[in-house]
Amino acid sequence: MNDYPAVSMIIAGERVTGGGRRTHAVINPANGEVIAQLPLAEPPDLDRALDAAARGFARWRKSTAPERAAVLEGAARLLLERQEAIARAAVLEQGKTLAEARMEVLMVVGLFRFYAGECQRIYGRTLVRPEGQRATVTHAPVGPVAAFAPWNFPIGNPGRKLGAPIAAGCSVILKAAEETPASALAVLQALLDAGLPGDVAQAVFGVPDEVSRHLLGSPLIRKVSFTGSTVVGKHLMRLATDNVLRTTMELGGHGPVLVFADADLDRALDTLVPHKLRNAGQVCVSPTRFLIEESVFDRFASGFAERAAALRVGDGLDPESRMGPMANARRPEAMERLVGEARTHGARVLTGGERIGNRGYFFAPTVLAEVPVTAAIMNEEPFGPVAILNPMAGEAAMVEEANRLPYGLAAYAWTEDARRQRRLAAEVEAGMLGLNTTMIAGADAPFGGVKWSGHGAEDGPEGLHACLVTKTVHEG
Repeated sequence: MNDYPAVSMIIAGERVTGGGRRTHAVINPANGEVIAQLPLAEPPDLDRALDAAARGFARWRKSTAPERAAVLEGAARLLLERQEAIARAAVLEQGKTLAEARMEVLMVVGLFRFYAGECQRIYGRTLVRPEGQRATVTHAPVGPVAAFAPWNFPIGNPGRKLGAPIAAGCSVILKAAEETPASALAVLQALLDAGLPGDVAQAVFGVPDEVSRHLLGSPLIRKVSFTGSTVVGKHLMRLATDNVLRTTMELGGHGPVLVFADADLDRALDTLVPHKLRNAGQVCVSPTRFLIEESVFDRFASGFAERAAALRVGDGLDPESRMGPMANARRPEAMERLVGEARTHGARVLTGGERIGNRGYFFAPTVLAEVPVTAAIMNEEPFGPVAILNPMAGEAAMVEEANRLPYGLAAYAWTEDARRQRRLAAEVEAGMLGLNTTMIAGADAPFGGVKWSGHGAEDGPEGLHACLVTKTVHEG
C-alpha cells in the first residue's frame, strides 16, 4: 500500500505545488516505482523564499528565548505523535528500515529539546574596565541561513539544519534532497504547527546548482550550512566567498577502524557489523577501512564475513529486514564499480559483492580483504554496504594508514589498553573518535570533521553558536 504523503514546497507558510513547474520523480528504492512528483523551484519561487526569510529574520531575531524554546519543545512533541507516519514516509522514499527511521525521528526530538534549553543559555560577558568605562561581549543571530541537507538521513539532517538556526533567532531556507522530500517537509511542518511564524523557515527543492547559485548570490543570505560530499562542499565554499558568507561544512569521510589484538573481538564484531551496514552503509561516519592487527586478522575477518552474510536484506517496511535497499540507482552502480576495481587489484571478496534481485536497488553486504592502497575504494568513500579489511603490522602502521587520506570525520578504535587509548585520542586525525564504541553522536556533542571532511560543527552548544555572531560594545 502506498501511503506516501503529498509533497510540495513550503514558502511563507504556504504549500506550493503545480503551476506548470518542473517536477522530480520520487522513487521507492525497494521496487523502483515512482511514488510522487515533486515540484521544483523556479527563480520567482526562490526570490519569494528570500523575501520571506528577510521578513522572518527581522521578526524572529527579536523573539525571546522562551518563545523559541516553546516552538522547539512543541515541535518535539508533535514529532513524537507523528513518529510512525514520518518513519513510514522515510522508508518509502529512502529505503532504510522502519526501525532506523523511527530512531531518526527520536534523534530530532532529542535535538529540538536540547536546543530548547540551549537557546536560553546564549550568554555574553562583561569585561574588566576602569571605573566609568564598560565593555560587553554579546551574541546575536547571524541572519538568514541557506541550509542544504542530503538524502541519507532524510529526517535527521533537516532537523539539524532547522533546529540550531531557529534556536539562535535566525530564519532558514532549507533545500533538502529531492529524493526524500516528505521527511524534510514533516520536520518543518511540525515546527510551523508548533507556532513558528511562516516566514521564519522555508523548504524549497530544485536543480541543486540552480538553487545554490541563486540563494548564495543573494545579499540577504548570511550563512551556509551544508552536509554532503566534499566535491559539492568545495563548490559551495567557492560560491560563498563572493558575499563572504559564514559556512558550516559537514563533508565526506572514509572512517578508519583500528582493531588491536587485545580487543574484545566478539563484542567488537557484534557492534561493528550492524553499525557498518545500517542504512546500507550510506552514512558519512560509517566505519569503512578496518585496520586489524595481524595476529587476529583471520579470526576478525571470518567473524565479520559470517555476520555480514547472515544479515537479512529486504524492504525496509518488512519487520524482518535488517538492511534495506540503497537509496537510488546510482549507489549500486558505484558499488559494482568499486568492488570490481578492487578485485582487479587483488582484493579478496569474503562475502557479497553483487546486487540482490532484479527489482529495486539492493546490494549485498560485502566484505573485502587485503585491499591494496592503490585500489580506488581505499581512497574514495564507498558510501555503501562494503567493509574493507586489511591486516596491519602494529600501532604505528595503523595510525599512519588511518591518517593517510585527506578526510577526517569519524574514526574508531578497539583496544583495552588505556594508555594506547590516550595515544590514539591524540594522534588520530578526526573530528570524532569512538573508543570501544560506535556511538559518536549526541544532541549535546559537537558533530563535525577536520581536513577535507569540513569545518564547524552541528549539534551541541557549538552548533548553536555557529549561527551567532559576536559583538563587543565599548562604553566610555
